[in-house]
Amino acid sequence: VKATDSLILALLIWQAKTGIESQRRFCECFGCLSHSRFNRRSRQLLQLIYQIRQKMNQKVDLSGQFLIIDSFPVPVCQPIRNYRVRIFRGSANIGYKATKKIYYYGFKVHAIVSDDGYVLDYAVTRASVHDAKETVELMKNTHPANRYLLGNEGYLGKRLHDRLKQMGYELWTPYRKNMAGAKKHNDRQLMAIRRTIESDFSLLT
Repeated sequence: VKATDSLILALLIWQAKTGIESQRRFCECFGCLSHSRFNRRSRQLLQLIYQIRQKMNQKVDLSGQFLIIDSFPVPVCQPIRNYRVRIFRGSANIGYKATKKIYYYGFKVHAIVSDDGYVLDYAVTRASVHDAKETVELMKNTHPANRYLLGNEGYLGKRLHDRLKQMGYELWTPYRKNMAGAKKHNDRQLMAIRRTIESDFSLLT
């Protein structure tokens, strides 16, 4: 109770900077810090943390840059246990990992980044949520000034393109190789820029 909100925020930043992933282990560094209370206070500040991130995003100069959207899977068990696992029951479910052509049980992280790798916003959903479904929500939350968005083949679809155009955003996705005009449309430079988000994802654990 004696700890101020600003102190809790400072401790959360300190935890992130030190790279200690376990909040319990971080609290053990301080003899007077209760793990349960620190966890509860931290969760109460989530909305404030979100607002701070939104304000920070407004100060980032994105003029002349592309925005990139993508997602990555977060499996919580081996595929053989997909239908027997009990952890996160009711929160996680089964989704499809297209790159490895396997079904997995867990979650999916959707993110928007600038073309130099700055993370603007993200959302964690069940594994089965389609990439296109979360795109509009992320763009509404982010409200970026930049109007050009790059995605992969998972974001193909006239409905999503039209919805984003109504919001004032232009979505570019590469065509699949068997689609008409794919060779002309699939600009190598844009595809290289889009891969920036994959570098961001590779840094996450």
